[in-house]
Amino acid sequence: MTPIDRAVLAVRSTTDLLAAVPYLLGFHPADSVVVIALRGNRVVFVARGDLPGAGPAATVEVGEAAAQVAAVVARQRVETTTVIGYGEPARVTPAVDAVNAALDRVGLPVLEALRVTGDRYWSYVCGDADCCPAEGRRFDSSTSQLAAAATFAGQVALPDRDALVRRIAPVDGPARDALREAASRAESRLGTLLDTAPPGDPQGRRALRPAGRTAVRRALHRHRTGGQLTDDEVAWLSLLLVHLPVRDDAWQRTGGEEWHLALWTDVLRRAAPELVPAPAALLGFAAWRAGQGALASVAVERALEAQPDYSFAQLLAEALQAGIGPSVLDDWPEADPDESSPPPEEESPPPGDESPPPEDESLSPGDGRR
Repeated sequence: MTPIDRAVLAVRSTTDLLAAVPYLLGFHPADSVVVIALRGNRVVFVARGDLPGAGPAATVEVGEAAAQVAAVVARQRVETTTVIGYGEPARVTPAVDAVNAALDRVGLPVLEALRVTGDRYWSYVCGDADCCPAEGRRFDSSTSQLAAAATFAGQVALPDRDALVRRIAPVDGPARDALREAASRAESRLGTLLDTAPPGDPQGRRALRPAGRTAVRRALHRHRTGGQLTDDEVAWLSLLLVHLPVRDDAWQRTGGEEWHLALWTDVLRRAAPELVPAPAALLGFAAWRAGQGALASVAVERALEAQPDYSFAQLLAEALQAGIGPSVLDDWPEADPDESSPPPEEESPPPGDESPPPEDESLSPGDGRR
């Protein structure tokens, strides 16, 4: 479910609307129901769900899913909606009917309800055979001026959701072999750091925090200036992100800019499998802040597949499911001003500071949750 905060696309016809949907979602939907919610003539929210299967269980499933979608859309303070089903009529029609009925129950008008099958669309609302013939109307969204405008604005519509999943899939082959070697070096480096921790820091937490802060700042600076981390830097950063104060420092510094998305996508794809949850959740957070709900969703799924009880990812999953937009973070604290300059080569604890470290902070960020 995706709040919209991207380039404004002018929709003047049904064909324009159908051309806009893949850019609003980030991919071309298939076997899906999409609800487009508007405030005035502005699209402010898009929700997508998979079509259910067949049989009695599917009937119950589609009713429950429709009620949930309607409740989420209603919370967005929108005025009107359009419902579009993608797929064969036997599966699309019951789903669209259920969503229409659910939206009606929460008092949201449905301006149009469509089915898209192949390169044709049909209206469930229009009964005029002249404008809505029984054989449907052919359309080609790739030739739409809206598609050209979206592409020019930098918006992407991947072929399908699986293509989005593949964009954040782990690297393999020789690149993965090189990363395993880098991971081994990072573990040795971590062992040395912990071995040299002062007596008052038996777990090395006071040593880990400045090392992690430096690694995070270096990664942000590198990507902000158009660079990329080396294998050793990715291995070191992803290992330090297991330490929750380091992860939370990265969380607080992460926004929705494209270079933030590029950074956490890169780290996620190159991280060792057991270190996936933190960079996956950070990518999900960055995508959510950017209004890219589909990318946020697949990133969160990746985090929870690796660690089902990872609380940061669970919180993001709940926010996405509830349709909570990134505007709730309008007062999110800005990163330190010195982030714009390169970090020092290394940071270490202040000499003689051997007081025990505080417990993990409360969520905002920094809750100590995993």
